[in-house]
Amino acid sequence: TLKPSLGRIPIDPPYTGRAAGPMTRSVEDAALMMAVLSQPDARDSMQLPPQEIAWQDFERGPEHLRGLRIGLLLDAGCGLPVDPQVHDAVAYAATLFEAAGATVTRMLPFLHREMLAGMDHFWRMRSHLDMAALPPERKARVLPFIQAWADSAAGLSGTEVFHAAQQFHATRVATVAACSAFDYVLSPVAPITAFAAELASPTDDPLRALEHIAFTVPFNMSEQPAASINCGYNTEGLPIGLQIAGARFDDLGVLRVARAFEQLRGVQRPWPEPPG
Repeated sequence: TLKPSLGRIPIDPPYTGRAAGPMTRSVEDAALMMAVLSQPDARDSMQLPPQEIAWQDFERGPEHLRGLRIGLLLDAGCGLPVDPQVHDAVAYAATLFEAAGATVTRMLPFLHREMLAGMDHFWRMRSHLDMAALPPERKARVLPFIQAWADSAAGLSGTEVFHAAQQFHATRVATVAACSAFDYVLSPVAPITAFAAELASPTDDPLRALEHIAFTVPFNMSEQPAASINCGYNTEGLPIGLQIAGARFDDLGVLRVARAFEQLRGVQRPWPEPPG
């Protein structure tokens, strides 16, 4: 999966932090899709200026990693604790980068509880107002978990919502500052592996609905590109995602690093195929 720089792929409606990207089986397929998805569309008022990017020039071997400055973030600073198997898989992936000649440096967490809670509260209020505008019969179709999450904002004051909104920019500033010393940053995609499909959130708690996004949401706010690529499996056979984040606008660079890692990682289990 590639989450490109905000505005690289036009979306409608656009919104701060809302990024679209291809979900594919390989880096090659992601590059192919980006050549089409990144075409301009005036309906997105936040789209980036049209740019000729050589998406087909994504191919890089492990030698591409030599000399890169890599940050390793294993603690998001808040949210769910990192599962030990996730921690170990991502840490091992970092050793592969190091063995290929990259300089890997552990990073301190930079996302704080106030930031994550503020963004959560703002989104609750936005959804609360959106649902309040729905006809009763349509609101009744909203998942009860989402109703409880959104309606919990009903008692927030204007001051509280304003301070919540400020956390988007605070997160952006903190993310850019923390990543500025590195070419790319490695982290888990999520602190856990897949949770039960029946749950809307791994906590199953509307008041703690976003505890699993602390590694990914900073890059939505900073508009930086990030790839998600499998780096291992837990004891139940569930995949573990490695996030590779780059500087803003370095979408192709992120794909190249992901492609280099794709050749370093272990043997992958076969994708499910439809019955013949």
